[in-house]
Amino acid sequence: MTIRMTALEHSLAGIDLREHLSFTKAQTSTMVKTIRNFPGVSGCVLISTCNRTELYISCNGSQDPGQLLCQAADTPYAPYRSAFVTRSGEDAVTHLMEVAAGLRSRIWGEDQIISQVKDALTLSREAGCTEPELETLFRFAIAAGKQVRTEVRLTTLPTSAASIAVALLTRELGDLTGKRALVIGNGEMGRLSATLLHEQGAQVAMTLRTYRHGETIVPPGCSVVPYGDRLSAMEGLDVLISATTSPHYTITKDQLSTLSAPPRYLVDLAIPRDIQPEAATLPGLHLYNVDDLGDFREHRAVPPQVREILREQMEKFYHWRNYRDCMSVTDSLKSAILERLTYTPERNTVETCQDALELAVSKSVDLLLGGLAEGITPENLSRCESKIRLHTVKR
Repeated sequence: MTIRMTALEHSLAGIDLREHLSFTKAQTSTMVKTIRNFPGVSGCVLISTCNRTELYISCNGSQDPGQLLCQAADTPYAPYRSAFVTRSGEDAVTHLMEVAAGLRSRIWGEDQIISQVKDALTLSREAGCTEPELETLFRFAIAAGKQVRTEVRLTTLPTSAASIAVALLTRELGDLTGKRALVIGNGEMGRLSATLLHEQGAQVAMTLRTYRHGETIVPPGCSVVPYGDRLSAMEGLDVLISATTSPHYTITKDQLSTLSAPPRYLVDLAIPRDIQPEAATLPGLHLYNVDDLGDFREHRAVPPQVREILREQMEKFYHWRNYRDCMSVTDSLKSAILERLTYTPERNTVETCQDALELAVSKSVDLLLGGLAEGITPENLSRCESKIRLHTVKR
């Protein structure tokens, strides 16, 4: 089996294309089940975020992940053909490691990507769509990302779309102290947006569809508005940020046109978009989406420490895979040795069990060394001896 992946690159596909291949968690779960059932696919993981859609599959090597993704989403493949970047084998492994480390994010060193990669693996596992190689690769990639976050400071710039949005609003409005803001959406991005606005001194409210004590998290200092009352709560606002996973618009041009004083600045952090693009035509209103926030990657070399972390985690993955591949032939190897020993002429002259045991061990080791002659080293043999002696002592 081969690991293949395809990435829908934001630099090659505009938001009009990307939003058709952006999925909620429930949709992602359905998608991986569909893709897993395609011929030749033994496992898959789908990462879907506001700026990233990536499909990883374990397959027989002939499948086109981008075509499978479009087929599962019932979306024509042709418009995406030039926007997909597909990688296989070691290139796919390296790419996932760099994604988890934040090196491939639109925002260099993005904070949210670790949890997003972890969530993608969890969704696929719960849907029964992972297999050992993909599962292990993702676990090592997540470990690499966590280690990079812990040990290396990649950037001094804002590291989330929410922080970029608040920085933009600060540039446009100046001091946000006392400014009135509403955040639509109580997910991770919505809560972060509300928190950052509050820290800048804004008066922040956020919408909730339902409230369950002990389950719904409302950032400190923020008030709550029922989702159904969101339109009336927009009257006279300075700022509106929408960051939901809704497949439909949360705000339309017609809704905004009914307000006597609609929000001055609107930021849409969702894909698919929350705010109808035509709203930008209303007088006095400034609308920004994720593509308007720009590409905030720092164009500089990756620190050597980060490269070393990724190299170590990739080596661990390849060591695991090599060991698994070796173990898969263990039974046939045992049978071959047993067969060889059974028909050895010397076996007929053995008179004691001890002699028979010594002969079996001697010939087994000789046969193994002969088969591994091109790859064996004294160090490997010493490790095997230590493992055997340790196991013997424990028994």
